[in-house]
Amino acid sequence: MKYLVQGIVLIIMITSCVPNRKILYLQKDDLYKKDIETNKMIREYAIDTFVYRIQPNDVLSVRFESLTPKSFDFLTNQATNQAGITSQANPLLIGELVDEQGMITLPALGQFKVAGLTVFELQELLRTVAGKFVDSPIVRVRLINYRVTILGEVNKEGTITLQNNRVSIVEALGLAGGLNDFAERSKVKLIRQTNGRAEVIYLNLQDENIINSPYYYLHQSDVLIVPPLKQRPFLKYFGQNLSLVLSILTIALLITNIK
Repeated sequence: MKYLVQGIVLIIMITSCVPNRKILYLQKDDLYKKDIETNKMIREYAIDTFVYRIQPNDVLSVRFESLTPKSFDFLTNQATNQAGITSQANPLLIGELVDEQGMITLPALGQFKVAGLTVFELQELLRTVAGKFVDSPIVRVRLINYRVTILGEVNKEGTITLQNNRVSIVEALGLAGGLNDFAERSKVKLIRQTNGRAEVIYLNLQDENIINSPYYYLHQSDVLIVPPLKQRPFLKYFGQNLSLVLSILTIALLITNIK
């Protein structure tokens, strides 16, 4: 009976172990090489330039500045009034919502087709138009609802609003507190909405080559779902239930010896 108890405990411990190779991010074959060179670049990757293009349902902040005297600069006055309201309200309610046709409407300037443009292209377009009314205009456009949702085995689930439009999947997970010890890093699910369709992609965060993946940078409204390891039940409940199991087995062993 004693050997049976020891065998059961040994099997549980072995099956519940998680090796380092299942925990580390961005691995390569040289990870555990003893003769790996330090203080030297081992390899490099050519990263594609990621440029976000505005799409329907984005919310844009548009601000104007110019050298025209303030009393005559209707664009700047409008932006100043808007900034005062924004300080007391949710910026998402004040920003310009891109409609389903990819259009926004700006007071005094009219409608503009913005879907498919980058933020910088839109700034240049509005600067050219504003230049017809005010002197040396400066236009600042920002996307204020760029967000991704991260669920599953992370330390802080939820929706994250990003401060820029070029954030990698690794950076986003860092903002979510990183993955916990139960996370299956080789099968992270990405759900991406594109042209009225939802794409489902599985990504291996343990492979360093993900840097070359077209999904390395996140898009607006992406959803990341991190599944648990198969060992999760053992890792999470083993410590809690081990004492109970050992107590039961010990009692059974004592009863057997008494008989």
